[in-house]
Amino acid sequence: MSQRFEINGCAASVEDLAFLAQVNYGHFTSMQVRACSVRGFGLHLDRLERSTLELFGMPLDRARVCDWIRRVLDDAPASLRVTVFSRAFDRMHPERPAPPDVLVAASPGREPSSKPLRVRSIVHERVLPEVKHVGTFGLFQHLRQARQAGYDDVLFTTARGAISEGSIWNIGFWDGQSIVWPAAPSLRGITWQLLERGLSARGIPMVRRDLHAGDLGALRGAFAMNSAAASVPIARIDEHDFTIDAGLTRLLDECYESQPPERI
Repeated sequence: MSQRFEINGCAASVEDLAFLAQVNYGHFTSMQVRACSVRGFGLHLDRLERSTLELFGMPLDRARVCDWIRRVLDDAPASLRVTVFSRAFDRMHPERPAPPDVLVAASPGREPSSKPLRVRSIVHERVLPEVKHVGTFGLFQHLRQARQAGYDDVLFTTARGAISEGSIWNIGFWDGQSIVWPAAPSLRGITWQLLERGLSARGIPMVRRDLHAGDLGALRGAFAMNSAAASVPIARIDEHDFTIDAGLTRLLDECYESQPPERI
């Protein structure tokens, strides 16, 4: 499919896109669409609704968003990003409620990568980590620097050294008996939530606790997850190497795929 962009169900104008580029305030969600269906689609809509109230103080029309999404899709695999902003947002009076606008962008679908990652940790704490907002400068600058240093990606920690999340992904660990999720503030990703459902159905134990660099030696595996992939093995964090466990990767993929796609 070709790239398609619409705002509130209409072709996006240059003026509309210029406003969004200059007033970098809003939030978004990203998903992979196959046969006009998405795993966790309802969770994506829940995220958009919550964040719209948080950032703009106004509700989001869920049914209209679904209509606008369907307008840009066909039967081809697609990568979809839904961004909520407001052309009525007043920079001089940001406290005032502002009606939301919705930019829907569709592009050709991406196939997940299974290449193990080597990541570098760095202290970085996102503003409002529970919101998938458009303030991404820090994410990409730290990713750029990690790539320049020879790593594949970057892993963020709090000022106290607690592991939180990757640049555009969540992280999980395996201790040999349980899946271990970091407890530091982070975005609760949709893939993470779907994995939890699948793991729970399989009876796989899960715990959430603070994790620091000194805890890595007691963990047997690590993996990254985002909208494009449910389980990318992590081969190294800084100077600590992990053994790649094909069985763990297979288990995570099966748990994710056990969650049925939802029709848009």
